[in-house]
Amino acid sequence: FSCAICGLTEGDSSNLTTQNTLQTNATVGCGHQFCTSCVERELSRRKTFPCPICETLVKRVTLSTRTLDDVQCEKDTSWRRRILKIYNKAEKDFPTLLEYNNYLEEVEDIIFSIVNEEPNAEEAKSKVKSYEEANRSQIVIRQSQRADEERCVADRIASEQREAERRKREFQEIEKAVAVAKQKFKQETTEVMLGER
Repeated sequence: FSCAICGLTEGDSSNLTTQNTLQTNATVGCGHQFCTSCVERELSRRKTFPCPICETLVKRVTLSTRTLDDVQCEKDTSWRRRILKIYNKAEKDFPTLLEYNNYLEEVEDIIFSIVNEEPNAEEAKSKVKSYEEANRSQIVIRQSQRADEERCVADRIASEQREAERRKREFQEIEKAVAVAKQKFKQETTEVMLGER
């Protein structure tokens, strides 16, 4: 990766006086990188400057040392959690698999629109809000059911782990008893061979 203004690459040793780290313009549609010295020079002249590659405005608040992919992934995860808490129907809530798949596709379209700041992102956000208001009680019921299911799974896992630990201790005790019996048999055999018995 290199600076979109001067072409300097991260860690370039041509300038030993400053440490060159690249900052990413974490704006959807840009994602180009700039070295610290170019950013400081451009932002000292004005509050924003256009990206020389795509003309997207670069602001100090949109710059990040993380890559655009990292920022997008974090944003996607955050929105996905929020949307899936609201659109939380399960396959059993639909008469056919096709209807359930259409529901999942609609949810993915909403998430994609919001995360990627599509032209219909505000419409998607208002759709989520109205859906939440219209289905609040069913959403809460499904959240409660899902929490109960997750608790049951966690309890079952804990029970299986306790059972595995019990079997492990039992096996170790049996091994220990076998080792003691072998040692005793060996000692008795030795005593018989030496005529001590």
